[in-house]
Amino acid sequence: MGKFIVIEGTDCSGKETQSKLLVEKLEKLGKKAIRLTYPNYESPTGKIIGGPYLGKEEIGPCWFPEGAVNVDPKVTSLYYAADRKYNEKDLRKYLDDDYFVICDRYTSSNMAHQGSKINDDDERYEMYQWIDKLEYDQLNLPRPNKTIFLHVPYSYAFELKKNRLSLDEHEKSEDHLKKSEIAYLELASFYKWININCIKDDKIRTIEDINYEIMENIKEYL
Repeated sequence: MGKFIVIEGTDCSGKETQSKLLVEKLEKLGKKAIRLTYPNYESPTGKIIGGPYLGKEEIGPCWFPEGAVNVDPKVTSLYYAADRKYNEKDLRKYLDDDYFVICDRYTSSNMAHQGSKINDDDERYEMYQWIDKLEYDQLNLPRPNKTIFLHVPYSYAFELKKNRLSLDEHEKSEDHLKKSEIAYLELASFYKWININCIKDDKIRTIEDINYEIMENIKEYL
């Protein structure tokens, strides 16, 4: 059985960059490694999320008149869970073939972004648990061996985001991004994720510096 490692992070934390680099480093060590992303925007379920829900410009407009960030969190959670279930066969195939499967976002993203819509602490915690049971118990999706959380505080992410040419409905909402950062930090503490601070001496750390810390946290599998 392979190893399943999830790269999570706040907005502009470099999830895509670090997950790709991690695969490269593992392959150089002679390991079989593959990067998967959720949502899988190339799949039917991912395209439903990308267009009708998120309104990504390259896929299509958002269909919800209230905007994605205002859709009931349980309704939204079902779309994301459906995408992981629909694409589960690929994930399990690689794990069964002894790959390191590096996922750019997973169930943990669902918890953070949907939990962030709930202001009451107890109700938000119940939402985390509802998604946990939905995806892991009812849909029987595999749990990661390790989740690595890349933390860039919102104030830094806001500056980095100015260089982006295309933003989806979540990325356009400053309130949503601030609240999702709070949710991510709660989840990182509750689930005991590996928490990597991407800021040092008031500056963004280098890609290689962050990647070195990621590699140090998975060396037990090497």
